[in-house]
Amino acid sequence: MRLVDESVGEANLIMPPRIAIPMPHSGDREYAERAIPQYERAIEQAGGAPVRIALDQTPAEVMQIIGRCDGVLLPGSNADVDPAKFGAPRSPRTAAADSVRDTVDELLLQDAYSLRKPVLGICYGLQTLNVYRSGSLIQHIPDFLPEELRTRVDHEAGKTVAVAHTVKIEGDSKLAKIVAGKEREGDEIVVPVNSSHHQSAGTIGNDLRIAAR
Repeated sequence: MRLVDESVGEANLIMPPRIAIPMPHSGDREYAERAIPQYERAIEQAGGAPVRIALDQTPAEVMQIIGRCDGVLLPGSNADVDPAKFGAPRSPRTAAADSVRDTVDELLLQDAYSLRKPVLGICYGLQTLNVYRSGSLIQHIPDFLPEELRTRVDHEAGKTVAVAHTVKIEGDSKLAKIVAGKEREGDEIVVPVNSSHHQSAGTIGNDLRIAAR
């Protein structure tokens, strides 16, 4: 019996971390079903176990599921955060909000912050995180830039190219340590990235910092 107990304990030790990931959109099922497998594959390749969070559940059902998760990934979406949440008038380029997705994201963030679980926000997920922490958003990047800079970087390249632009990562950030495998002692790291978004963080939310530009 002792051997069985020990083997069960060992099995528990090597179980991959469970990462909660909400469906990307509540109203556009085709988009959501097409987008989410890419995030799930990335979680698995990083050694995690993705846990889909359906958006048509009650808050109690969502909390029960995420209570068994170790981290959160907030994926992109073809919705935009409601500008009323950060006290701004709506831009004509801002897409319709997805209040159902927003509710689930907020439940995930409440759980993560109260229990100190790691959060990765991608595109819309980053925007949700920043607004949740009382930050604001630039609703359409070209409108924010001077005319001469608007075509310098393609922020919405998506599938048209493999690499849209480079990103400079702050050398003393956690992101730099993940990318480089060690602290960089202040040196910037430059990496090529794809890009598929039209919004970005404006005012940075409470207790957040810019790790890359």
